[in-house]
Amino acid sequence: MASRKESVPVATPAVPSTSGTLDSPVKQIQIEGLVVLKIIKHYQEEGQGSEVVQGVLLGLVVEDRLEITNCFPFPQHTEDDADFDEVQYQMEMMRSLRHVNIDHLHVGWYQSTYYGSFVSRALLDSQFSYQHAIEESVVLIYDPIKTAQGSLSLKAYRLTPKLMEICKEKDFTPECLKKANIGFEHMFEEVPIIIRNSHLINALMWDLEDKSTVADKHELLNLSSSNHLEKSLQLLMDRVDDMSQEIVKYNTYSRNMSKQQQQKHQYVQRRTQENTQRQSRGEPPLPEEDISKMFKPPQPPPRMDTLLIAGQVNNYCQNVKEFTSQNLGKLFMAEALQGHN
Repeated sequence: MASRKESVPVATPAVPSTSGTLDSPVKQIQIEGLVVLKIIKHYQEEGQGSEVVQGVLLGLVVEDRLEITNCFPFPQHTEDDADFDEVQYQMEMMRSLRHVNIDHLHVGWYQSTYYGSFVSRALLDSQFSYQHAIEESVVLIYDPIKTAQGSLSLKAYRLTPKLMEICKEKDFTPECLKKANIGFEHMFEEVPIIIRNSHLINALMWDLEDKSTVADKHELLNLSSSNHLEKSLQLLMDRVDDMSQEIVKYNTYSRNMSKQQQQKHQYVQRRTQENTQRQSRGEPPLPEEDISKMFKPPQPPPRMDTLLIAGQVNNYCQNVKEFTSQNLGKLFMAEALQGHN
């Protein structure tokens, strides 16, 4: 799939539906170290700046543990490549892997993100398609910006059962979401990740670390943070502005609804008074009319977009919190070292 600046729905998984095959949800994810390296390499080769790269995860399910043992990227293509069939590409890739005796079961997908900007309607629709077809599927979110700060940022998410039911019904009205008690904190559930390597790979990594000739091994102690923090706060401000616009839309809907209710009440009062006058004159009452047809209620704005914006704002806040807490620790440590010297 082509790298792009916004998260877009990936193809529906090219596998038959297995919904309902598990008695318990996935509680843990075990990823081979090679899969992590492939995801990182994919972004380094095809991702640039805010562009997004995506791919397919392969593996198997062992009880309540999802083991991800392989992956492959979606190829880059443009709108001019009208003949490109993503589903057919996935089928051919999995068929080739099966021929060489490599795990080929589809268990989810992965996507890179830009400063944690991944909570969107596109990701929601894509994960719903995967999770509806493959109950145990997950989406891995890789953040290269955060990883460059010194710690691997790789998280796994699944849609909550409540949100799955809402997406199946495709009813995102305020009443439905309120009835289901859905908030932004009830949309995605994070699944803990364990990265596994064989003993031979662990021994090789120790050997490579001893032979490393990297001069600067103290990047984690770098105190400069203005660029990362400034960009995170700018993205946070943009999403807060989007939230303000959504609030204005809902307030407008509420005012229109209240105004219509008043008009309906006044109309009923006028009809009642006129029927009373006609009855006093011995005339038949006015024929009954369907008020609901005369006063059509305004269309409520969809609330799912508001929940997604709230979830993204919360994600930005968590990122800023983690980043600032790490920097505060560095500053206190640097102050202690200066005082010691």
